[in-house]
Amino acid sequence: MALLELRDLNVQYGEIEALRGVSFSIEEGAVVALLGSNGAGKSTTLRAISGLAPPRSGAILFAGETISGLGPRAIVRRGVAHVPEGRRIFPGLSVRENIMLGASNRSASSAAIRREADAMFAHFPDIAGFADALGWTLSGGQQQMVALARGLMAKPRLLLLDEPSLGLAPVIVQAVFRIIAEIAKRGTTVLLVEQNAHMALKVASWGYVLETGRLVLGGDPATLWSDESIRDAYLGGAQTKGTA
Repeated sequence: MALLELRDLNVQYGEIEALRGVSFSIEEGAVVALLGSNGAGKSTTLRAISGLAPPRSGAILFAGETISGLGPRAIVRRGVAHVPEGRRIFPGLSVRENIMLGASNRSASSAAIRREADAMFAHFPDIAGFADALGWTLSGGQQQMVALARGLMAKPRLLLLDEPSLGLAPVIVQAVFRIIAEIAKRGTTVLLVEQNAHMALKVASWGYVLETGRLVLGGDPATLWSDESIRDAYLGGAQTKGTA
């Protein structure tokens, strides 16, 4: 049984059809890249799964249970964590406090949550020395690591990542994707929305491509990347084929 399944999903923003008949599934333990150009519906897909963009029709199943129609808090409690685009670090809180917020829907004691947050610094050594610093003072790459750690504090079975490399220097992008690979090795299933198709397909076990709200392709990363017509049409091939 798939961990996540979308069945004929349709999402609208007013009169705009953001997703039209999208269906796909993700097996537990997989890293799946969701690719496509700006406006293809990638972020909307994540928002629908996490309850932020309720579907007009269709169904979303998580671990065999329907979650479409549930609110974000209920979905987090079932084991889905969403790290949105833009990191959204709370500027008035320390790095540790930002990370602790990821466990806000759990019933653990504040002392236990603080211990878990401190343990996160072993997984994210680049921010270990900034635990008590205000979140806004960190670099973009460090803030992305805080956002990832915050998402993991929910102890998710499924982690939704929206554009984790956006606006980061190439060397930091490499570090972020190494962390994503490590997250997957520890058993968390990952659905990754990413403009950097080359990097996303390096860590993914499967890829899907959206175009104007429809799912148009699915395949293993090597097949998707090796097809020049697919790269050019959907994966930014003109800009990235030299790095393949």
